[in-house]
Amino acid sequence: MLRVYIGTYTSGKSKGIYVAELNLKTGALSRAQLAAEAVNPSFLAIHPDRRSLYAVGEISDFAGKKSGGVSAFMIDPGTGELKLLNQQPSQGAGPCHLVVDATGRNVLVANYGGGSVISLPVKEHGELGKATAFIQHEGSSVNPQRQKGPHAHSINVDATNRFAMAADLGLDKVLIYRFDADKGTLKPADPPSVSVKPGGGPRHFAFHPNGNYAYTNNEITSSVTAFRYNDATGGLTPLQTVSTLPEGYDGKNNSTAEVRVHPSGKFVYVSNRGHNSIAIFGVSPSTGKLTPVGHESTRGEIPRNFNVDPSGRYLLAANQNTHNVVVFRVNPQTGALTATESEIDVPSPVCIRFVEIDREG
Repeated sequence: MLRVYIGTYTSGKSKGIYVAELNLKTGALSRAQLAAEAVNPSFLAIHPDRRSLYAVGEISDFAGKKSGGVSAFMIDPGTGELKLLNQQPSQGAGPCHLVVDATGRNVLVANYGGGSVISLPVKEHGELGKATAFIQHEGSSVNPQRQKGPHAHSINVDATNRFAMAADLGLDKVLIYRFDADKGTLKPADPPSVSVKPGGGPRHFAFHPNGNYAYTNNEITSSVTAFRYNDATGGLTPLQTVSTLPEGYDGKNNSTAEVRVHPSGKFVYVSNRGHNSIAIFGVSPSTGKLTPVGHESTRGEIPRNFNVDPSGRYLLAANQNTHNVVVFRVNPQTGALTATESEIDVPSPVCIRFVEIDREG
């Protein structure tokens, strides 16, 4: 049995973070319950010890400053309810993504509006301390509507826990940082970044389980770029860029939101907002390159984040505009997705995160 936490936008009927349970035997997802009230807790991250959850507050004014917020919650192991521990400013407007490093000592945050990244230390009981690192991105790219300045859209840490990757939509770059978990510091690596095709708008980022490859979805051009990864330097070498849309489909009203690598490493998935689908790709084990497999409707509108459960059996898609989370069964041979009968109502869902619970299921 898995506990499923769902981050949302609260401009409509949502009140904060919701929780449900996924039965791994049947694929059934229980009705969502409010786990904690919060303002725009769009993205979530789980501490490795499963005792704490962290959420961005995707706002532009925090405690009177031009900043978003980051909240720490204690997880009730029995009920899944969340208790607020404390909050810290994100030091930039519109924080939109965060991760906890492998040691559990730091939470790294990307500020979309502020175009910056920070590191916050985790204290003994899960509370957040004041930022130990802040880096302001600089520059622009070719799209005058979307890329006049930096827009840090995600931050991820590699398997060695020594490098952090920040996909910046405004710069058409994935910035590469040396990360010190003991000190909570971020410093430009050598090389300090890798560029995607101009106007692409890299948004999210995912490492392959073997550590040799990585992928970023380009929001603006509805594509995904594959990289070879060097964990000695943090260097990323572009291998290919592939469309996430069916051939002949007009992508003017589409943008991508999320990229995920299946736990087996055999498949990559990307969500299309507009086409309202999950694009499915096979992964070459020898090169890391992608081969399009097909598309599956998300049974809703504007799929944002989605997630594959750790067993690799199910993919859960969050449809922001139709307020539903849909469970799909994953074909382990082909990567194809089949919608199950399990679907739940959640207001303005954005993010899906799993926590294993000690109960048969």
